[in-house]
Amino acid sequence: MDEWNIQSRGHACEACGKTFTDKQTYHTMLLAEKEDFRRSDVCPECWQKQFSEGARDRKGFISYWHGIYEAPVTAPEAIRKDTAESLLRKLIELNDPKYVPAGYILAVMLERKRLLKVKEQLVRDGHRVFIYEQPGTGDVFTIIDPALQLNQLEQVQRDVAALLEHGLNPPPEPIAETPPVAEAETPPEEAVQPVND
Repeated sequence: MDEWNIQSRGHACEACGKTFTDKQTYHTMLLAEKEDFRRSDVCPECWQKQFSEGARDRKGFISYWHGIYEAPVTAPEAIRKDTAESLLRKLIELNDPKYVPAGYILAVMLERKRLLKVKEQLVRDGHRVFIYEQPGTGDVFTIIDPALQLNQLEQVQRDVAALLEHGLNPPPEPIAETPPVAEAETPPEEAVQPVND
């Protein structure tokens, strides 16, 4: 199973292909397929006709929820520091195990700010997995709990702070300048006094 997973909300019904309209209710099922999860978004009509009866009995069924579709708004891309959500998306895209603890902390931060909502919590391959949804976009994030120990939290918090401040490409550390070594001055011959015992 991948460490990370994001699946965007569909813009059309998976069953009939009809495009969702702004503020329309949609239904989502999360299904386990082979080594990963698959999201299925359907319109209310198809839900009633094809899925409402026995949805939980479908092969691979994990979770179900419904939401209100929000049509995407195109806005100019602003140049800014990474937000917790955009950083989480980048970490998930990288799918690098070294970022699993930071990604988990970012997801928890976003959950506390109510920017992500837990839709399901399950255990898979011995790991606790959280299924989050971003309500505005409908994107689903699959986040593995790295089971951090107390003695690891401080370092992970520092890592997250550095990632939020500098992104994935931190500026190179400045090379410390070494002051030039001054040549030792040799005292003049007359200044050296012999020591008499």
